[in-house]
Amino acid sequence: MKPFFLSLFLIPVFPFALVADTATQRKAHYNLESSVAIGGYDPVAYFYGGAKKGSSKIKHAHDGVTYYFASDSNRKKFIESPDKYEPEYGGWCAYAMAVDGSKVKINPQRYKIVGGKLYLFYDAFPGGNTLKKWNKKSDSSQIQTADEFWKKKLK
Repeated sequence: MKPFFLSLFLIPVFPFALVADTATQRKAHYNLESSVAIGGYDPVAYFYGGAKKGSSKIKHAHDGVTYYFASDSNRKKFIESPDKYEPEYGGWCAYAMAVDGSKVKINPQRYKIVGGKLYLFYDAFPGGNTLKKWNKKSDSSQIQTADEFWKKKLK
């Protein structure tokens, strides 16, 4: 009787433990400034006209990562399909991830959408605009390499 009684308490709690663990892991790996992703830029706006700063008044936290949005309709689109709009590699520079798996900060104005996914890039001294460097090679080979490095980081 004790194992059954104990299971009544553990089963409802277990899913919440997984969500908390996922949120903690994501926060540890994501490029966040003051707990906000993409420097406060709207992840949905990239797909509909370009990089646009979001508002702290229109926000949503997805698995521990907070995003700002330029409009409530963008926030709703994100809530319906976060995997579609979240940046690849936790919002770190895609070029650096493809070169050696480095977590390098980004310039939210430097981005590329490939295969329906958002890739962000560094653009400051000393490395310069890494989007230009990325564009000199094939998207698919760099994405494959960056994906492999990213998977190792998440282990």
